[in-house]
Amino acid sequence: MRFEQSNRRLRWLMLSPALAFVGLMIVFPLLFTLNLSLTDAFGAVNAGNRYTGGQNYLDALGDTRRFWPAVWRTVYFTIGAVVIETILGLAIAMLLRKPFRGMRAVRSVLMVPLLATPVAIGILWLLILDPTNGIANHLLGQLGIAPQEFLGSVGQSLPVLMMIDVWQWTPMMALLLLAGLSTLPEEPEEAARVDGASAWQRFRFVVLPALMTTLMTALVLRAVDALKTFDIFLATKGPGGGSDFEVETLNVYAYGLTFDYQEYGLAAAVLVLFTLFIIGVVVLLRRRSRKASA
Repeated sequence: MRFEQSNRRLRWLMLSPALAFVGLMIVFPLLFTLNLSLTDAFGAVNAGNRYTGGQNYLDALGDTRRFWPAVWRTVYFTIGAVVIETILGLAIAMLLRKPFRGMRAVRSVLMVPLLATPVAIGILWLLILDPTNGIANHLLGQLGIAPQEFLGSVGQSLPVLMMIDVWQWTPMMALLLLAGLSTLPEEPEEAARVDGASAWQRFRFVVLPALMTTLMTALVLRAVDALKTFDIFLATKGPGGGSDFEVETLNVYAYGLTFDYQEYGLAAAVLVLFTLFIIGVVVLLRRRSRKASA
């Protein structure tokens, strides 16, 4: 008993530097942002700001011109990108599940979109989708399709950025799901095959339920990451999310409030609301994950 107590104290002692670091680097910025969101900070973070209570939150929630459209774009982009990435990632993982000649080369190629930074990828696709000199319109012309504006269009910008995100992050979903598939036992699927189940029936009733825990974990990780997407929006459309705010998500909106308008109190309130929104999404997905695993 004494040994266990000493061992427990030693573990906490060894963990205390890491816990202190986490508290300093995570808890303090959160508390600072929360405190700032309750002030009228404008032009400077600590220049005689006075507390205004929840006025910044009321102003943000009452802003139907910028805030709520940004919420809708964030949700639209996240759901669209994550759903497509999950479906394509699962399909690719199923295709790569069985060993075949050249599988290592295929996996290496899958990793290529993950190696570049989002800013580099944004610049790359800006060149590809350039309405005048880009190769995309050249290829469309070969197929008899009229040139498109792509990122230069108010209506096309957000779907195009969604497709760029799908191109970059589908390989990650595929690799995560492939790792989950590799841990599944083969006996249940073999038994279903012997019983005459089709390939779709084996996938639907044997593989998918067994993979559900891994699938939901990958879904949560990717959804949270997609919600926070910022680099590629700034690299392709610049501050403000375009001339008509066509790709202004909550991240871009908060960035603009901070660095373009210097409304630090309002920006902090938007970030707090955004954080609560992300926490709500995580809790919802985790509950769905537990129900699916039950």
